[in-house]
Amino acid sequence: MVISTTETDSREILNSTFASRYVRAAIPRFKMPDNSMPKEAAYQVINDELMLDGNPRLNLASFVTTWMEPECDKLVMASINKNYVDMDEYPVTTELQNRCVNMIAHLFNTPVADDKTAVGVGTVGSSEAIMLAGLAFKRKWQQKRKEQGKPYDKPNIVTGANVQVCWEKFARYFEVELKEVKLEEGYYVMNPVKAVELVDENTICVAAILGSTLTGEFEDTGWDTPIHVDAASGGFIAPFLYPDLEWDFRLPLVKSINVSGHKYGLVYAGVGWVVWRTKDDLPDELVFHINYLGSDQPTFTLNFSKGSSQIIAQYYQFIRLGFEGYKNIMENCMGNARALREGLEKTGRFEILSKDVGVPLVAFSLKDSSAHTVFEISEGLRKFGWIVPAYTMPANAENVAVLRVVVREDFSRSLVERLISHIEEVLKEIDSLPSRVSTKTAHVTPMVNETQGDKPLKKSVRETQEEVTRHWKRFMKGRRAGAC
Repeated sequence: MVISTTETDSREILNSTFASRYVRAAIPRFKMPDNSMPKEAAYQVINDELMLDGNPRLNLASFVTTWMEPECDKLVMASINKNYVDMDEYPVTTELQNRCVNMIAHLFNTPVADDKTAVGVGTVGSSEAIMLAGLAFKRKWQQKRKEQGKPYDKPNIVTGANVQVCWEKFARYFEVELKEVKLEEGYYVMNPVKAVELVDENTICVAAILGSTLTGEFEDTGWDTPIHVDAASGGFIAPFLYPDLEWDFRLPLVKSINVSGHKYGLVYAGVGWVVWRTKDDLPDELVFHINYLGSDQPTFTLNFSKGSSQIIAQYYQFIRLGFEGYKNIMENCMGNARALREGLEKTGRFEILSKDVGVPLVAFSLKDSSAHTVFEISEGLRKFGWIVPAYTMPANAENVAVLRVVVREDFSRSLVERLISHIEEVLKEIDSLPSRVSTKTAHVTPMVNETQGDKPLKKSVRETQEEVTRHWKRFMKGRRAGAC
């Protein structure tokens, strides 16, 4: 018989967590507790709260990797206590990062010779990578303007309105004007013609996206100005599925590329990469040389200390899978995305907005939102454990509300079929319910005139959808932070 002790100090020997006082005590939320608790109790109370989180494997909102092989998990845990910045102490880890940079650069068709070291660095995701690339462009532009004797205080960058928020952060943090090409209904990527119109002598670069987070599409990259390619999502897709697509360093104006290792690079969250075309494209004045713990260490990052686990995991994936393995995985992802698309089309209820060429995701909207919305479908899928985001498009297309499913490596065909069946169940359920959209949302009563009399006029489908979208956007604001 197990008996829990009744000692009240932090040295008590705990035999049964659920028979102890810790399960009935309030969990500290604002101040550190005065006393300690046994490790078993600390683990249990935290683990119990974490049960209320969503299941990462069923989180179809995120591009971020949620599964790796057990052998890689072992490498991650074995290196979790290594600080990457201690390069002199962990030289092999540094060498593994350099190998990853070289492999990624050559995957992107760098002009650097096979036996030469490429220019790049590992980062904490693509956000830091974009900051570093943007700083390099800004400094290069400033140097050129100074040499020409021209003002250099009003730099700008041209992007589409579909860019991730990290581009807005870069512009705000580093005082660069962000010129956004507005989207259009039916065209949800940056229009290259309109982008050219925004380029001027103060443009430090044009940022093209290889794999829009909204619809997964690839953007055109044909401008006569320096280009940075944000390949966070598509950088590990295009080389394997679309090898003839010239988007990378094969284009002379592409000076730098970022890619997320923790997306289709197949590594857990916390690693990104940025590579430059040549050494000349990264101003040396941005690289710090520090003497720390016994050796000269060149560094170009926004932070200092960071873990080594994700870098080691990235190298594991490169040598474990090779080109063949990555190609097979990406083909599987695209095949499952097509299966999902076909299943949704068979319902007859959805319009597919994502394209066949791009990142393996499916973005879709309701053909008729007059009675129910995509937000209700997203909410209904939660009861099955699925996390499927519903959101509105950016400015000029904000009347379009969509659902988006990101197809990752661990989203198998059986899960695709299960998701489709659950979507069908949710559709049946909401069809049996009264509309959650008010009659005011669905109809408008105009001023009485000679031809219309006093009868209310029914809105067009588009007007109704716009009204419904605005209604749900207000309703959902504050409930969710948006898809990432």
